[in-house]
Amino acid sequence: MILIHEAMNRGHTDMGWLKSDHSFSFGGFLDPTRMGYASLRVINEDRIVPGSGFGAHAHQDMDILTLVLSGQLKHEDTLGNVATICPGEVQLMSAGSGITHSEMNASDSEGAHFLQIWMIPDTKGGAPIYQQTNLPAKEVASDWTLLASGKAEDQALRLLSDSRVSIAYPREGMTTQIPREAGRVYFIQIVEGLATVDGERFGAGDGLQIGTEEMPNLHWVTDGQALLFDMRP
Repeated sequence: MILIHEAMNRGHTDMGWLKSDHSFSFGGFLDPTRMGYASLRVINEDRIVPGSGFGAHAHQDMDILTLVLSGQLKHEDTLGNVATICPGEVQLMSAGSGITHSEMNASDSEGAHFLQIWMIPDTKGGAPIYQQTNLPAKEVASDWTLLASGKAEDQALRLLSDSRVSIAYPREGMTTQIPREAGRVYFIQIVEGLATVDGERFGAGDGLQIGTEEMPNLHWVTDGQALLFDMRP
């Protein structure tokens, strides 16, 4: 069945300097029915106040995608990477056998708003890897455009699972089809805008978890932005 993850029913963390909404169980939010889906484990929508952020902390055996929606995020890690992630860029950090990093709001005056996505690798261990690239231009990515993939032949950021992550910036009045392939499952995250599916409205923060059933098309009421996760069950 298609499971709807409503934005209003996400878990929520408010630490003052950090406000975070959790599509799946994370931190103090535990929902046994939302422990992730296939290789997708975490979708957090985070907002960090100016001059604050996550100090040095460790990760292991996880692919971590970060997309900044507004503001800037400064990244430093034990591989020696120092980078600022801005809107229009995406970072992928494969933690492998272990990496320590920090993520700080790069501004003393502007908040940082970003998505952080965790995906479980097919195998544990290995050397940590850092990747960063530009997102496709909105004008040329109105339909699904590949961002990250576990297939080496795909020209995209390299995931360590049999998964693919795509982005789309549909325009008002467009229809977005959900690709179907036998033996695969899908998750759609609405990032911006408003769409309908069979007359039901979906907006920013909503997610659709899709198994083997046929998925109706998304019809966009406004300009929008969405992510598509294509995964092995």
